[in-house]
Amino acid sequence: MAEKTFTIIAETGLHARPATLLVQAASKFDSEINLEYKGKKVNLKSIMGVMSLGVGKDAQITISAEGSDQDEALHTLDETLKKEGLAE
Repeated sequence: MAEKTFTIIAETGLHARPATLLVQAASKFDSEINLEYKGKKVNLKSIMGVMSLGVGKDAQITISAEGSDQDEALHTLDETLKKEGLAE
């Protein structure tokens, strides 16, 4: 399993548009990918799951991936978060 922790820097947090971008990026991979926030873990391939967390600015989130393409998945999600100005 591979995992990485991020701090959300976007003023609006992970609202609908950025959540959709993350779900679309995660859905390209075979690995099981989860997002954890405040002790709750959801499938990052589920828009409803991600939105249910209510992740706001300055939140600490952890993304974990487990499977055959876990490293590539984590790298892609890291790039997506940073390129879109969502997290560091």
